[in-house]
Amino acid sequence: MADETIGVVGAGIVGLATAREIALRRPGSHVVVLEKEHRVAVHQTGHNSGVVHAGIYYTPGSLKARLCARGAALIRDYCQDRGLPYEECGKLVVAVTEAELPRLESLYANARRNQVPGVRMVPAGEIGDFEPHAAGRAAIHSPHTAITDYTRIAEELSRDVIESGGEVRFGFPVTRVTRLPGPRVEVASGEETLTVNRLVLCAGLHSDKVAALAHDQDDPRIIPFRGEYMTVSPDKAHMVRGLIYPVPDPRYPFLGVHFTRRVNGEVEVGPNAVLAFSREGYRLTDIDPRELARIAAFPGTWHLAKQHWRTGIKEIRGSLSTRSYMKDAQLYVPGIGTRDVQRGGAGVRAQAMGRDGSLVDDFRIHTVGPVTAVRNAPSPAATSSMAIAEHIADIVFDDGSAT
Repeated sequence: MADETIGVVGAGIVGLATAREIALRRPGSHVVVLEKEHRVAVHQTGHNSGVVHAGIYYTPGSLKARLCARGAALIRDYCQDRGLPYEECGKLVVAVTEAELPRLESLYANARRNQVPGVRMVPAGEIGDFEPHAAGRAAIHSPHTAITDYTRIAEELSRDVIESGGEVRFGFPVTRVTRLPGPRVEVASGEETLTVNRLVLCAGLHSDKVAALAHDQDDPRIIPFRGEYMTVSPDKAHMVRGLIYPVPDPRYPFLGVHFTRRVNGEVEVGPNAVLAFSREGYRLTDIDPRELARIAAFPGTWHLAKQHWRTGIKEIRGSLSTRSYMKDAQLYVPGIGTRDVQRGGAGVRAQAMGRDGSLVDDFRIHTVGPVTAVRNAPSPAATSSMAIAEHIADIVFDDGSAT
């Protein structure tokens, strides 16, 4: 493998962690990261809420469950080694109605199967021991769920790649992928080309489009969902010590609107989940007619709308009205209401969807000859990034340990 050139498309945290892992495993190889923007972590990584998940939610035995546990440990060690922010502030997953208690019990059993460290059930009378201003019927407490700054981690990973002799090329939107004899792969951005021996696609919001250039299968497609946040006023931020989450709806891969403390001391509420009209549609007014036509032409969109239109209307209402947005959030922290928040930032989630309207939950990675394509890497991808990188490197070098 010495003297090979290996390309990685995407300078988000998954792409950079993968590039670093490949450089560590094959010191003689030349690793080149290709990024269409002019800095790292512009999209999903840079709009991440900063949570290091402990593995409560994920199906035991799934890639998410396996790689989240491994990834959280790797992120913790990396932050400690590099002096990056990492705070184990803990998480409460709170049931606020009697109807949610069976789902909370099921979630707790799932967390135990995933061997989430220190996780335990908390009765209503003890919720205040962890979050004095929270309310609920019962909760799950995860003491080792943490917060960090994924943009700073991505910047550090980029430095690692460069210091290992690799490159990070900015302003390189991939427009063509051509397999050559060898095997080799030519990657083009307009007239500029690069020939590599192996290629890894970590294109995030554009993962299906870039994978199509490498002749990967059409399914699943990426449907962009915008998640909007509220920022809690500084005089109320002390009312949230760590992370306060609702019991998730098992029909959706989204975790619901929650309270999140950031490493800078701010507290956010969110995100919701509304269909975005552009792959990089961070505002309601960001509309890409071609993307909108593509979404409308995809059968899965209409299957999803038919099944979940009521939920969609509720999410849109919250997007348009702060009062509606905070109506459910205030159930968890009654002391923080509409007057205590202001509109914050937003992110766009690359949600993989099947033609039948099913939302793909687990990580999905495809191989097309010398090309490895990450087709679905939603939350907890940032938490799992270093473990995903190990998994991808196993595939790239085909050492038999990836499944």
